Amino acid sequence: MGKEIRLGDHIVFGGNHPLVLIAGPCMAESERLVMETAVFIKKVTERLKIPFIFKASFDKANRSSIYSERGPGIEKGLEILRKVKSDLQIPITTDIHEPYQAELAGEVADIIQIPAFLCRQTDLLINAAKTNKIINIKKGQFLAPWDMKNAVIKVKEAGNEKVLLTERGTAFGYNNLVVDMRSLPTMRELDVPVVFDATHSVQIPGGLGTRTGGKREFVPYLARAATAVGIDALFLEVHPDPDQALSDGPNMIKLNELEEFLKPIAEIDRLLKER
Repeated sequence: MGKEIRLGDHIVFGGNHPLVLIAGPCMAESERLVMETAVFIKKVTERLKIPFIFKASFDKANRSSIYSERGPGIEKGLEILRKVKSDLQIPITTDIHEPYQAELAGEVADIIQIPAFLCRQTDLLINAAKTNKIINIKKGQFLAPWDMKNAVIKVKEAGNEKVLLTERGTAFGYNNLVVDMRSLPTMRELDVPVVFDATHSVQIPGGLGTRTGGKREFVPYLARAATAVGIDALFLEVHPDPDQALSDGPNMIKLNELEEFLKPIAEIDRLLKER
């Protein structure tokens, strides 16, 4: 049944527990957008009885262009996330890019996310591990799933056994990603719960020259496929108006389509785990 990791009283990753949803906008564009999005997702997941963790980034350090919007920064961004957590009683996750950010993010976040491009950065992983929060490491687009063993060991050797691994696509030629569903059971063999990032998996990195493109129409197919293979959590980036989003718009799904998107996924997960 695999390793279980508990978050609070009601969320469990792994074992035969229901799929957890990690969702929110790519960037914490404003307090208003973040709060409205979090409230909407909370209502949807309560109706569907899906455990929910809110995600937004305070800084998008890996942008295609020097002129791209990066976000509110760590101080303002964490203030917004702290408000979501306290006002709505929702667990929070956000990503860090530099070792010093781990301690600050750990004061607010329940899960610290390591970006795919940084999954081999030893100091980043160690500092994140020392917060004793759950660490979600995204598999690098340049790595085989079995290579993530070394990232897991870095966190565990720093004294933290609470590790998640996320599949988010593998580089396939120029400006393209593909998903090898075999990576999900392969990474689970490392004795960690696995997450599928359905929205970043349809990215076209740098495909628009100074911006990353994406094919959001394929997100539902990949999400349902990964759920059928067997995952412990689903990662989605959502936005009220993706075409106007400041980051990752082409691969985010529309907020008002989230409930219909999740219904078949919840049913697939239920059927799979009943068996």
